[in-house]
Amino acid sequence: AFILRQCGAKIAVHGMDVADRLPAPADLPGLTHRFCVDGTVAGSDAFDTLPAQTPLTDAVPLHEDDIAVILYTSGTTGQPKGATLTHLNIVHSAMHFELCMELGAGERSLLCVPASHVTGLVATVFTMLQTAGCTVMMEVFGAHEFLSLTAEEKVTQTLMVPAMYNLFLLRCNVEDYDLQHWRIGGYGGAPMPQSTISELSEKLPNLCLMNAYGATELTSAVTILPMGFGTKRADSIGIAVPCADIRIVDPQGNDVPDGTHGELWIKGAMTVPGYWDNPDRTASEFHDGYWKSGDMGSRDAEGFICLHDRRKDMIIRGGYNIYSAEVENALTAHPSVIECAAIGCPDPVLGEKMHVFIHTTDTALDLEAIKAFARTKMADYKAPDFATFEPDPLPRNANGKIVKNTLRDRLKAQA
Repeated sequence: AFILRQCGAKIAVHGMDVADRLPAPADLPGLTHRFCVDGTVAGSDAFDTLPAQTPLTDAVPLHEDDIAVILYTSGTTGQPKGATLTHLNIVHSAMHFELCMELGAGERSLLCVPASHVTGLVATVFTMLQTAGCTVMMEVFGAHEFLSLTAEEKVTQTLMVPAMYNLFLLRCNVEDYDLQHWRIGGYGGAPMPQSTISELSEKLPNLCLMNAYGATELTSAVTILPMGFGTKRADSIGIAVPCADIRIVDPQGNDVPDGTHGELWIKGAMTVPGYWDNPDRTASEFHDGYWKSGDMGSRDAEGFICLHDRRKDMIIRGGYNIYSAEVENALTAHPSVIECAAIGCPDPVLGEKMHVFIHTTDTALDLEAIKAFARTKMADYKAPDFATFEPDPLPRNANGKIVKNTLRDRLKAQA
């Protein structure tokens, strides 16, 4: 309801499965037309009536800087914001994927992430349009179904979150599927555990793993790991794509030297001009054309960028900075840890202590075992103080990212 109202939508095209979640017409009078694509429901017309109307005959005059799409951010820290993607933003990003992933004629990409988010829409759908390729659509992700479809459709390229790779490795025998055509395995949205990278490299030696870092405000990726560096630089999100101006700055907005941690500020043809009808957030999150990402990272002398954490997710324990992403990546290497999330919790002495939420099916796993394992991977002060073990997957938003605010709320409720 918030999104439809905030963007001033006039038409909604929807499926039967979400009909009961649409606001009542009386609550959203500005939404004057509704079309249901796979059935009939009160208040909506059949989709067949929409293309039956008189088609447009003249091209609509457009400028490359006109808004093409409004995509709403995940909303993990409040109400979603509508990022205004221009035609130039989208075309540039599709060209980035074409160039950096060396895509050519006859590509077949499997869409298994939401097409209502920037990865699905731009990295897959628009990139396949750019390369005259084919988008194979998968409505609901399942590990076996994913591998079966990849084999049957001779898929050549994918871009998805690391948890999806983890799932099919956990639940399927990769050797049972003919995956000879699958050569590009893009991923982003979260760190890929080193153990996952090693297993994928062993079981799918022809699959080139490519980390891609971006955001809705960046129309998808601004860094991509070059081909052939999937295992050699698994710690990195890659190098800047062409035309991307990435600054790494201190809290005062000054550039920091190579190797020094700072916040990534990003500018270029892929950076959106701002948020729809939200001047306050546009002013606070953009500066001189740069989008202030809130992600903390560093760049080495060769141009490879490593992410350390979200600025708001960094844990400060007794004066030591602990990057939760480092902890999560280390703990996920434990054979009984399927996924985990590290968050800070207030402590009167140290300021903060670390609490980890761990998704595991191993009922014998306990905090002491996790601490001992952590100390083999990191400094002692980075070992978690508390742990919650979950038999079910951790909460995620529609874009596949773990929602840490939900986990923080759980801790507050238990306090």
